Amino acid sequence: MLSLGLDASTQSCSALVIDTATGTIVADASINFGQQLPQYKAPSGFIPDGAGGEVHSDPRMWLDALELLLEELSGQCDLSKVAAVSGAGQQHGSVYLNASWFQVVGSLSPNSSLAEQIQPSLSRLTSPIWMDTSTGEECREIAEAVGGNSSVCAKSGSVAIERFTGPQIRRFYKTAPQAYDETARIHLVSSFLCSVLCGADAPIDTGDGAGMNLLNIASWQWDPELLEATAPNLAAKLPGVVPGATAVGKIAPYFIEKFGFSEGTPVTVFSGDNPSSLVGMGAGEPGKVVISLGTSDTFFAAMQDVVADPQGYGHVFGNPLGGSMSLQCFVNGSLAREAVKDKLGYDWEQFTAAFERTEAGNKGNFMVPFFRPEISPRIDLEAPILKGSQTFERWNDADLAIRACVEGQFLNMKLRSEWMELKPEVIYLTGGASKNDAIAQVVADIFQAKVQRLAVSGSVALGAALRAAHNHLNCDMKELVAAFCQPEPDSIIESKVGPDTYRESLSVFSKLLPGKQTSS
Repeated sequence: MLSLGLDASTQSCSALVIDTATGTIVADASINFGQQLPQYKAPSGFIPDGAGGEVHSDPRMWLDALELLLEELSGQCDLSKVAAVSGAGQQHGSVYLNASWFQVVGSLSPNSSLAEQIQPSLSRLTSPIWMDTSTGEECREIAEAVGGNSSVCAKSGSVAIERFTGPQIRRFYKTAPQAYDETARIHLVSSFLCSVLCGADAPIDTGDGAGMNLLNIASWQWDPELLEATAPNLAAKLPGVVPGATAVGKIAPYFIEKFGFSEGTPVTVFSGDNPSSLVGMGAGEPGKVVISLGTSDTFFAAMQDVVADPQGYGHVFGNPLGGSMSLQCFVNGSLAREAVKDKLGYDWEQFTAAFERTEAGNKGNFMVPFFRPEISPRIDLEAPILKGSQTFERWNDADLAIRACVEGQFLNMKLRSEWMELKPEVIYLTGGASKNDAIAQVVADIFQAKVQRLAVSGSVALGAALRAAHNHLNCDMKELVAAFCQPEPDSIIESKVGPDTYRESLSVFSKLLPGKQTSS
């Protein structure tokens, strides 16, 4: 009853093997691209110094990493006992293949490496990834062609965004039209690796497909108008779209002969890293919200209904367990908290102690804590806005400033996430700052919800392993979540204030945001 989950992320390729009978992880491995594949000259997983905002990776690197990863896993467990496989890839990255791809992927020989065999099928030698910001003009062109970004968002769940796949495809078509014409298939990172693993051209799931500005979130199929606005004959170059629970084939003979997998091992369609992480964190069903506190803060959750953000700041992806999920990113996350700490000359212990000396609501002192341009909402600020007492506005009360920073972050998060129409039963906190009780208390108070910390590591690969086990091993997802996605014990934090405490604060904070926030 072993299930394998793969995660092809920006900097590494990782895997978990879980034993569903015992509720344990029996193998855990990771290949760092920069450290273990230095020949690709991608120390952080991408080719540095791209021109004009280009950020690309070499898809052969991902193939080499997959082989190294499976070799390492085979030393930790018997891969012949793996009875189900799935995976996930960094969202928005794309791989371009010529007509030979369909024959090559179906006849892989264990006598040569994957990279050697698939390289001749690449119609584009490198792959733009989610960090690429070279497509501003293409985003404007796509939006204009379909009646504006509000139309793009209503159709695809997101406004036209530089790092999304559709604008990347359009730029390729414009800058290399002959190579585009020679392209017979455009895969995402997830569907590319899924294809290789099952030795057949695999579909794209709704979770990853929705990160392309091409998929219609009402029909969960490619949107004809968006396809036409992006590039000619695009529909013929894209795989089909399927739900996240779809079985797409059996593991290819290549992996049976080379790494010892059993013949007939079923493969579930791969998804994107964010949808897979939602499952791996045990939040794949509505009622639970995950807030990841990192360099950027991220808010995501399963949704009852398919709803797009009318302001265009958030995103809608397919939920691999069915339905949809929302995701919203806030650039001014831990970097803003750290900037306030450093400005005041505090260490983290002093930063935390400030909350004990201040009260919820901060006596009417507010901060818009944006130290750099924000994307939720889209505002170009280089320094925070302070509103309150003269002492506070002059940064002469460190404790008030610290609370105002954190309250401002989560007041903004609550305002920006209202479009999701969520009523969370529990908020799971993850990421470095989640360990801070004072910050967790502010989250509980502002959202009026129970907060728990998540102890799950490797949530992307774990989500893939859970989906594979659920689809192919007759495992109940709730039981899998209970076994593998438990929050940290004794980490429950309840709100200490009533719903009125921050009601006026939300209105005041909203009015402090400068100018007109647009989705364009």
